[in-house]
Amino acid sequence: MGLDSDGHKRITQGEQFTLVGGTEQTHEEMTEKAIKIKEKLKNRGKLLETVSKEEFSEIAQEVGLQAFKPSLRKS
Repeated sequence: MGLDSDGHKRITQGEQFTLVGGTEQTHEEMTEKAIKIKEKLKNRGKLLETVSKEEFSEIAQEVGLQAFKPSLRKS
């Protein structure tokens, strides 16, 4: 999901993924990364629904994605 916006509504669906939102640039980057993840899974002989969380994280990092780590604030 792209959280930035330029007023346009964008939705891209592929095999095993749906991308929603974002500016034109963000949406294009998300699409590119989703396709790269799918290719890397295929090259490893894996499916999205069967790959381990650890291996998916490794693949995601290889295509330039980073895990979201919310800050823990104490009140």
